Amino acid sequence: MEASTSSCSSPLSLDFLPPPFSPPLHRRISAASIHFRRHKPLSHSLYPNPISCTINSSSYLGISISPKTRFNSLSPSSSTRTRSSPIIASAFERFTERAIKAVVFSQREARALGKDMVFTHHLLLGLIAESRRPDGFLGSGITIDIARDCVRSIWHNNQKHIAIGLFAVDDGSAGRVLKRLGANINHLAAVAVSRLQGELAKDGREPPARPKRARDKLLPAKGTVVRYSEKTRDKSALAQFCTDLTARASDGLIDPVIGRDNEVQRIIQILCRRTKSNPILLGEAGVGKTAIAEGLAIIVSQGNVPVFLLKKRIMSLDIGLLIAGAKERGELERRVTSLIKDVKKSGNVILFIDEVHTLIGSGTVGQGNKGSGLDIANLLKPSLGRGELQCIASTTMDEYRTHFEKDKALARRFQPVMINEPSQEDAIRILLGLREKYEAHHKCKYTLEALNAAVHLSARYIPDRHLPDKAIDLIDEAGSKARMESFKRRKEHQARILSKSPDDYWQEIRSVQAMHEVVLASKLNKDDGASNIEDDRKLPNTSLPVNDDEPMVVGPDEIAVVASLWSGIPVQQLTADERMHLVGLDEQLKKRVVGQDEAVAAICRAVKRSRIGLKDPKRPIAAMLFCGPSGVGKTELAKALAACYFGSEAAMVRLDMTEYMERHTVSKLIGSPPGYVGYGEGGTLTESIRRRPFTVVLLDEIEKAHPDIFNILLQIFEDGHLTDSKGRRVSFKNVLVVMTSNVGSTAIAKGRHNSIGFLIADDKSTSYDGLKALVMEELKAYFRPELLNRIDEVVVFRPLERTQMLEILNLMLLEVRGRLVSLGIGLEVSQAILELICQQGFDRSYGARPLRRAVTLIIEDLLSEAFLSGDYKPGDTAIIDLDDSGNPVVANRSSQNIYSSDTTFS
Repeated sequence: MEASTSSCSSPLSLDFLPPPFSPPLHRRISAASIHFRRHKPLSHSLYPNPISCTINSSSYLGISISPKTRFNSLSPSSSTRTRSSPIIASAFERFTERAIKAVVFSQREARALGKDMVFTHHLLLGLIAESRRPDGFLGSGITIDIARDCVRSIWHNNQKHIAIGLFAVDDGSAGRVLKRLGANINHLAAVAVSRLQGELAKDGREPPARPKRARDKLLPAKGTVVRYSEKTRDKSALAQFCTDLTARASDGLIDPVIGRDNEVQRIIQILCRRTKSNPILLGEAGVGKTAIAEGLAIIVSQGNVPVFLLKKRIMSLDIGLLIAGAKERGELERRVTSLIKDVKKSGNVILFIDEVHTLIGSGTVGQGNKGSGLDIANLLKPSLGRGELQCIASTTMDEYRTHFEKDKALARRFQPVMINEPSQEDAIRILLGLREKYEAHHKCKYTLEALNAAVHLSARYIPDRHLPDKAIDLIDEAGSKARMESFKRRKEHQARILSKSPDDYWQEIRSVQAMHEVVLASKLNKDDGASNIEDDRKLPNTSLPVNDDEPMVVGPDEIAVVASLWSGIPVQQLTADERMHLVGLDEQLKKRVVGQDEAVAAICRAVKRSRIGLKDPKRPIAAMLFCGPSGVGKTELAKALAACYFGSEAAMVRLDMTEYMERHTVSKLIGSPPGYVGYGEGGTLTESIRRRPFTVVLLDEIEKAHPDIFNILLQIFEDGHLTDSKGRRVSFKNVLVVMTSNVGSTAIAKGRHNSIGFLIADDKSTSYDGLKALVMEELKAYFRPELLNRIDEVVVFRPLERTQMLEILNLMLLEVRGRLVSLGIGLEVSQAILELICQQGFDRSYGARPLRRAVTLIIEDLLSEAFLSGDYKPGDTAIIDLDDSGNPVVANRSSQNIYSSDTTFS
C-alpha cells in the first residue's frame, strides 16, 4: 500500500512511535509501504532522490527501493486507505531528520553496490556515513576509511534506535560486518541505549520501555545478561562501596606501618574473639588510626596472622559513596542490607569503617537522630551483635563521646583500642620507613638531619596537630618545594645555555681539554710526587657543568623554611641580614621611644634570647610588666617592637583592660561557657593567638582588670598555654606578653624629691635601681605574689626631661609632615615655634600627651585655617613662625609678611 504525497521539499515531521527494534512490529509491516505525514520542515538537500521503502520479509530491516516514487501529502482517500493499517502508516512517523537521513544514505550505499533492496548492512553503512563523531561509530573507533563516520548523539528517537535494532538482529548482515571490523555488538548496543537515555533525561522525557522479546535479543551468545541502564547492578555491594585494602597491600600500594606492633596485636586479639569481635580505634586526628588498619592489611597479605585471619580480606567502606545518589526512599536501606548480605555470603570480609561516627544519623528515617529513627548504625546493630558482620572502626575521642557513648547498644558491640600520639623517637622511625616512598615521588633525597628536624620543629611550633601526621606533611611539602626549585634550576640552566655565545662554548671546550691533558700527564708521572703536586696546581679553577638531573637534597634548613611558612614563626637559621637586624634592634627602637634606654635594652634581650633558641621552650618569649607615669612611652615601646621585629603594628594583639573590669568579662578572653550566648565563637585572646602564634600581646592598664583575669595569666606565664572554653589548648610559647601599669607612679614622683620637697638631680648610677625598688614595694601591695613571681622582668620607665621632649616633638612633627606629603605641600617650623610648643606642652607628671595637644593646637589647627583661607597648591611649602607680637603665623615660602627667622625643622 503506497500513499502519494507532494514533493519532498514540503514540511515533514517524522517522529518514531514504537521502538523500531521490536521484532513483532517489523514482521507486521513486512512487504508494506511506509507512509509519511506533513508536520515539520526538512532540508530539501537531504532528499535529492525521493524514495519509497518497503520492508522485506526476509530480514527485519531489509528495505526495497523505488527511485521514481515521490512522497505527496496524504489525500482523504489515501488517509482512508491508510486507516485500515495504522501501524504500517505510523512506523516511521516519529523518526527524526537524521534518522531519515541515515535511511537515505543507506539507499545510496545499496544503489552504489548495485542492489535494489536495502539490507541491514546497508543501513549500518548509512548510519556510519550520517554520523560525524571523530572517535568512530558509537565510540568504537570505526572511521570513514573502513566504514564511514561515527554516529552523533541527538535528542529523541533517532538513528540510535535503528542502531539498537541492527544489534538485535541475530542473522543480519550488519552484525557480520561489525564482527569483521572487530567491534563488540553487545557493547555498541549498550552505548547506544545509554546515550539515548541520557538525551531523553536532558529533555525531561522517560525512555520508552523495551518489550521483553526485544531485550532478549540483546543477550550475548553465552547467555550472560547485559544490563545497560543499570551497569552497577552487575557489581556486588562490596565491589561498589568498598576498597580491598588487602589487595592494595599485596600490590605494594600501601605505605609501611612502623612502631605500632602493640596496637596491631591488640586488634588481632579482638578480631579472634567469638563474640563482639569489633575493635574501634580511638585517638586524635593525625596519630595514625587509618594507617594501623592498613598495617593490619599488610600483615594479613603477608600471612603473619593466626589461621583464623589467613583468608580474611579487609575492605574499607566508603560511607560517602554508600549514601551518594540514594535519593529515593528506601534506597539507602536497600544498599546497606545488600552490603550486609554480601559480607555474610563471602564469609571472609572484615569491614574497615573510617570516621564511623558518621553512620549515626546518616539516612535517618522517622525521628531523625533523636534515638528512635532508623539509620545506618541501627541497620548494622543486629548483624554486629550476632557476629555475622565483623568490622574495624575508627573515630576521635570527641566524636566517640558525642555519638557512641550516647548509644549504649552500639557502643557495647565495639571494643575500644586507644591510639596514642607516638613519641618523637617513634615518629623519627616512622619517617625513616616512609623516606623511600617520598624520595621516589619527589625525586629528591632526605637527610637524617632533615627527618629529625621535621619531628622536632613540628612538635615545637605546630602544637594544634599531632605526630606523625604533621611531621610527614613537613617532609612532603619540603620535597615538593625542592622539586619546584629543581625545575627552576633546570630552566635557568637552559636559559644560560641558550644565551651563551660561541666564544663561551669554545672557552669551556679548551678548559676541558686542558684538564684532560693535566690528567694524562699526571698518569705518566705518577711515580713523581712533586710533579703531581705541580700538576694539581695547574688545574684550572673553573668547575665542570653541574648535572641538573641529580636529585635535590632536602636538609634541615629546607624543613625549617616550611615550618616557618606554616606557623609564621622564624625557626630557620639566622641569616646575615637578620643577624644585623637583631644587633641594631636597640637603635631602631630608640628612634621611636625616647629616654627609656633601660626598657629598650630589657625587651631587646628577651627577643634575642628567643631568636637564638636559649629561652625556655615551655614558656612564652617573655612576660614583662612596664611601670611608670602616664605618657612616657610604655605602649609606644610595644608598638615599636611589633613594627620593627614582628613586621607591623597590626601584628600586635592589644587588649584594653578597662574592658575587663567585671567578673563575667573573663569569658571574653577564652570564650563563653556552654549554655551562654557566644559559645563556640572562641575568645578574643585565644582566637587571636591561634591565628597568629608569633606576636606581641599588649595588656594595657593591667591594674584596671578584674582580679580573676590574673588567674588566667598565671597559666600563660608558667606553662605557656591556655585552654579555651571548647577545651582546645592554645600555645603562647612564641608570644611576647607585655603588661603596662601606672602602679608606682606616685612612688616615682616621691622618689625624685628630698624630705623637704625639693627636686633632686638624678644620679644615673643609682637612681634607676632606687626607683625600681620603690615601684616593687607598691606592686607587692597591689598584685598577688604568685603573679609577680611569674613575671620575667619589671621595667620602670623614667619621667621625661625637657631635652627629651624636644626629640619627641621632632617625631611628632615628622608625622605631621608625612600627612602633608599626601597633599603635596611641604612644612618648615622655626626654632621659636619649637620652644613655644615645648613650653606649653611640657608637664613632668603627664608625659608626652600634653605635648601632642600642643602640636594639635599650634601646628595642625593653624595649618587647617591657612589651607582653607589661603591659596595653597601642590609644591608649596608652609612655613610656621612667630610674628612681631609673638603669635604663630603660617604662610607660603614666597610670602614676605612673616617674621624672618632661621628654621631648624624641614
